[in-house]
Amino acid sequence: MRIIAGTYRSRALEAPAGMSTRPTSDRLRETLFNVLAPRIQKCAFLDLYAGSGAVGIEAISRGAAHVTFVERAPAALKVLRGNLARLGINSGFSIHPGSVRAFLLASLKTTPRPEPQEAVFLDPPYDAAQEYAATLELLGMEHAGFLAPDAIVTAEHRRKPPLNEMYGHLKRTRQLEQGDAALSFFTVEAVG
Repeated sequence: MRIIAGTYRSRALEAPAGMSTRPTSDRLRETLFNVLAPRIQKCAFLDLYAGSGAVGIEAISRGAAHVTFVERAPAALKVLRGNLARLGINSGFSIHPGSVRAFLLASLKTTPRPEPQEAVFLDPPYDAAQEYAATLELLGMEHAGFLAPDAIVTAEHRRKPPLNEMYGHLKRTRQLEQGDAALSFFTVEAVG
């Protein structure tokens, strides 16, 4: 697994051992960042279910202003921290150890609210259908403040069954498929 482009291009990344964490393939990451390219520079990027951190580190490499990693698995957190250290990345990110749901719910109660995110990537375990729905619903809540008005939320998932078209105020605008995997892109639907 390597970084595809930017400052850290071609640098190798580690992945957690075993099958409990499934890293996003290089090819799928390249597809993701081809779509996100116009908005990645200086953006606030949220990497949910971060695993090894490959997606968030790719965002840093391509010029994101700040990446927030959220991951609860101890083995994945160790690899994520190791990847950042090996690359010499010591600023421009924060790591939140714990569940995505706990992180999002805590963000709702924080004063002042965290900076709205311009790009969000989520990649829960493919078999955790409830994680997709719960996370996308929280992100799509009216007045939650998680997302900038022009934010894009991307979910990596199995191609079949597809995700819903709507989650709260998030509307799917595009789906790209590669093999058994798919990327669904959501934007905030205007209210009123």
